[in-house]
Amino acid sequence: MKKIVLLVLAIGLSGLVQAQNSAKAEKLLTEVSQKVKSYDNIVVDFKYVLENTAENIKQETRGDVSLKGELYRLNLMGITRVFDGKKLYTIVPEDEEITISTYNPNDDQGITPSKMLTFYEDGYTYKWDTTQDIKGRKIQYIKLNPIDSEAEIKEILLGIDVQTKHIYNLIQKQDNGTKVTIKVNSFKTNEPLSNNLFSFDESKYAGYYINRLD
Repeated sequence: MKKIVLLVLAIGLSGLVQAQNSAKAEKLLTEVSQKVKSYDNIVVDFKYVLENTAENIKQETRGDVSLKGELYRLNLMGITRVFDGKKLYTIVPEDEEITISTYNPNDDQGITPSKMLTFYEDGYTYKWDTTQDIKGRKIQYIKLNPIDSEAEIKEILLGIDVQTKHIYNLIQKQDNGTKVTIKVNSFKTNEPLSNNLFSFDESKYAGYYINRLD
C-alpha cells in the first residue's frame, strides 16, 4: 500500500511540474509576442541551414526579411518574395521570372515570413526546455509540438533571449528527417524603411516573364 501511495504522489507531482513548465513556457512566449507587436517594423538578418543526413543534403546560406505587420520582403537563396497585403510576388532573377498570386491564408502550412516571429501563437503545445549561456546571453529554449498529428513538422525548438525577449534561433524538425535551423544574426526595429519596400513595381523588371495566378 505504501508503494502505491508513493507512486500516486510521484505521478501527481510529475503532472504538476509539467503543468507549471507549460505555464512558464506560455508566459515567456506571450512576452515575446507582445514585444514583437510593439514595434512598427522589424528587419532581421539570419543564417539559414537545411539538413537531411539520410539524403546527404546540407544547404547553408544567409537571408534577410523586413516585416511591417502582415507585410514583408524576404530575400533568400537568390529569390525575393514581397507581400503587399493582398498579393504575393515571387521574383527569381536567375530565371527572369515573376509569379504573382493572391494571398490565401488557408494555404499557409508552414512558417511564413509574416508569421516568422509569432507563428507559435496557434496550433502548438508548449514545453519548457533547456537553458544555454551563449556568449553571455541567456537563451531559454521552448519545445513546440504541433497539435495537428498529421503536420509535416515534428517539433520546433525556439531559442529566446531572456533579457531582450527576442527570438535567437529556431530549430525545426520534420517527419522526413529534414532539419531547418534559422539563427538570427541581427535584429533591428523601427527602421526608416522606404514606402516602396513592400510594393511591386513592374517597370523595374522589363523583359521578365510574369506568371499571373491571381
